[in-house]
Amino acid sequence: MPDGAATFSIHKVDELPAGAGIIVYFEHEHLDVTVTQLEEKGIKFAETPTDKSWLWREAKLKDPDGNQLIIYYAGENRKDPPWKLK
Repeated sequence: MPDGAATFSIHKVDELPAGAGIIVYFEHEHLDVTVTQLEEKGIKFAETPTDKSWLWREAKLKDPDGNQLIIYYAGENRKDPPWKLK
C-alpha cells in the first residue's frame, strides 16, 4: 500500500475454500461514519458496527460474488491486544 505498513495479498487457487469461504478485512478508523455513508448509497450490511469480545468493532457485508467483507477498527488492539503474550 502506498502509505504506512499495510499489505494486501492475493493467492490464486483452483477451488474456493469450503465453509465460510473468502473473507476480506478492511480496517478503517472512522468505521461508523463509513458504514453510514455506504448505507446511504444503498449498500446493505449483514451486521452493522458491533463491538466484539476481541476488542475490535466490525461491520459485515457481502460482495456481489457472495464473499464476506468485514470493515473493522481495532486500533492498538490489532497488533497489541491486552492478552498478547509478552
